[in-house]
Amino acid sequence: MPVHYRRLAAKSLFVAGTCLMSLQGAHAQGQKAPVDYVNPYIGNISHLLVPTYPTMHLPNGMLRVIPDRGDFTAPRVGGLPLLSTSHRGQSAFSLKPYSGNLSGQRQWMSYTYDQEKIKPYLYSVTLEGYGPEGNDVDVQFAPSYKAGIYRFDYLSDAPRSFTFNSGNGDVKVEGNTISASQQLGNGTRAYVYLVFSATPQSSGVFDGNGAPSVQTPQPPVVSTSGSGASVFVAFPKSRAPLTARYGVSFISIEQAKKNLDKEVPGFDLDAVAKKGKADWNTSLGKLAVQGGTEDQKTVFYTSLYRTYERMIDISEDGKYWSATDRQVHNDNGIDFYTDDWIWDTYRAAHPLHMLINPQRESAKIASYIRMAQQSREGWMPTFPEVTGDSHRMNGNHAVAVVWDAYSKGLRGFDLEAAYNASKSAIMDSTMAPWSRRPASGVDAFFKEHGYFPALKPGERETDPVVNGERRQAVAVTLAASYDDWCLSQIAKQLGKTEDYKFFLARSYNYRNLYNTQRGFFHPKDSEGNFIQPFDYRFSGGVGVRDYYDENNGWTYRWDVQHNIGDLVQLMGGRDKFVANLDATYAEPMGRGKREFYQDLPDQTGNVGQFTMGNEPSLHIPYMYNYAGAPWKTQKRVRSLLGMWFRNDVMGIPGDEDGGGLTSFVVFSSMGFYPVSVGFPAYNIGSPLFSQTTVDLGGGKKFVVSAKNCSDENKYIQSAKLNGVEWNKPWFRHSDIAQGGRLELVMGPRPNKAWGAAPDAAPPSAEAKPTS
Repeated sequence: MPVHYRRLAAKSLFVAGTCLMSLQGAHAQGQKAPVDYVNPYIGNISHLLVPTYPTMHLPNGMLRVIPDRGDFTAPRVGGLPLLSTSHRGQSAFSLKPYSGNLSGQRQWMSYTYDQEKIKPYLYSVTLEGYGPEGNDVDVQFAPSYKAGIYRFDYLSDAPRSFTFNSGNGDVKVEGNTISASQQLGNGTRAYVYLVFSATPQSSGVFDGNGAPSVQTPQPPVVSTSGSGASVFVAFPKSRAPLTARYGVSFISIEQAKKNLDKEVPGFDLDAVAKKGKADWNTSLGKLAVQGGTEDQKTVFYTSLYRTYERMIDISEDGKYWSATDRQVHNDNGIDFYTDDWIWDTYRAAHPLHMLINPQRESAKIASYIRMAQQSREGWMPTFPEVTGDSHRMNGNHAVAVVWDAYSKGLRGFDLEAAYNASKSAIMDSTMAPWSRRPASGVDAFFKEHGYFPALKPGERETDPVVNGERRQAVAVTLAASYDDWCLSQIAKQLGKTEDYKFFLARSYNYRNLYNTQRGFFHPKDSEGNFIQPFDYRFSGGVGVRDYYDENNGWTYRWDVQHNIGDLVQLMGGRDKFVANLDATYAEPMGRGKREFYQDLPDQTGNVGQFTMGNEPSLHIPYMYNYAGAPWKTQKRVRSLLGMWFRNDVMGIPGDEDGGGLTSFVVFSSMGFYPVSVGFPAYNIGSPLFSQTTVDLGGGKKFVVSAKNCSDENKYIQSAKLNGVEWNKPWFRHSDIAQGGRLELVMGPRPNKAWGAAPDAAPPSAEAKPTS
């Protein structure tokens, strides 16, 4: 995600290739707007797997671009991006400027670069001259929602030219325009229509050596197609700047032109950047914070910025392309959204935007339903992307997004249609991870016995629905239990009493894998026996995917989000539950780091066996609230925020997943978190800021104030909710839906009595039906 961050204290800049590892200690000079705190370079060097990218885009905009380089440390860029079609995906098209004699230009140029500065709404960089005769070019870029604009400033009086790469597609030059398309997969194409501020004096294609091939006389139209389709355009020698504005589309080139004319009708880059900055401040300004440090504000607003990268709005003049049925549809006045990894985002990213962008969240859910209705099977998507549902990970967690939003009062989508699509996905598709296929033998076993069967050590896989992601037997069972609970609540709301009882009973299936002697969720074989011998840290191969998924048994020990109260009882009561939580943070890794991460590369950000770097752990620090020890939640949340989310290029502990991880930071920094998605309630933690104001829309505000809040004063001494003394470590959504105020008094030592009474625990699922 290429984005410039300015450190206002010293007014020094992140420069690509310079490992400026920390911006700690920056001090504001003058009042800063929310977007001024965004540092897109945070996390650009990963701890192990995928880093963050400094994405340039507007909130939920279809047009997203990231610098064309392997990672932050790369010394070269491959060109200038025009459209990244997926989260952390490379650009579908590339524009490559050249300053020098045309003979020195090449089809596949790359550049060393300097002076890179990235903000969400503005990019600038110096591309150092390509080859022995090339000269430096200063570049600026500003995005709109479906269009963008580049400006090129030349440092020498030399010929100016560009290479345009269309990848696997076609491209045409006509006058001062370039139009192109690229095949993305699953029948989906990306389109671009680009206009230069001047008309080139020549254009052409490249020869077999990648050199320009000039045709004489110059034809009025130059076109080419196929793999690596590329053209060049050449302008006379001059220092005069050139500008290129362009529109993109997933419908057609004609629509790309309409998008361009609507959003960037002229060549004024500064005007586009000014509007982009204003749009970002509107979106980020829905959360206003006071107090805290400059670094804490930077991490907070950067985290919020990342949650706006997905889903993207791909409605274009009332129409949208759906890769589900490979058709263009009318959106009927409700924008169509896609690009979502629901396994990552249902936990906190969707609940966050349900709070601050409810109309947009409603449209996202309506988009899920449309995808299901457009599919052959009628199933809810799991990983909807521009090219269709890639159906990754495990579970069918769109049902959680639907029910969580509805239970908090959100409307604007068809709940019955959502129920039907979710039920069909849960009952008719296989539960096997990463497999979009009808239910098979393992699914029939689950329906009869109430757990997903694990293979015995050395047993060969025979079910064709199971692929290289393995069975993930415990993870699948726990995910299904949670999805079944969400579905049961929708059934209850719709008056489907028998379905409600059926799915509520199934929501207790996690009990079938609980090993009471060892206190963990433990895989069973098809004969009902626990797999033995067993190590909850490492059994299960790479990613422990035979039994769990990316995270080991210490993480999945807590994966009963809908019924934590019952989990407390399974573990033997509140004291034992707290002791087990404490042990999670204290249990040694069990191997050296190299050996540990060889098998568990996703389980980064470790504190003992707890991992801050992956989404299944996000709710765990708040679980002390369910067992009479809210002060431990306050201590742990503060510790994790300070330890693992920092204002530096390694300041993200794992795969960020387009808001999946950083939404935890946003919520936790405000002082509350949606532990049990689907319950219209929030757990209270420990806010970083003395005051946070949440704009709920319609003039309604929810304010969290924390008197005496500081790094030391992290413990809640007392609380009031809407002016009433409050002694519970949670509150209902209805308490704040029309606006409200949570007042906390903070201190340096815990008040262990606050929120600790047994009847103060947050809500859990209703009792299992007896028949």
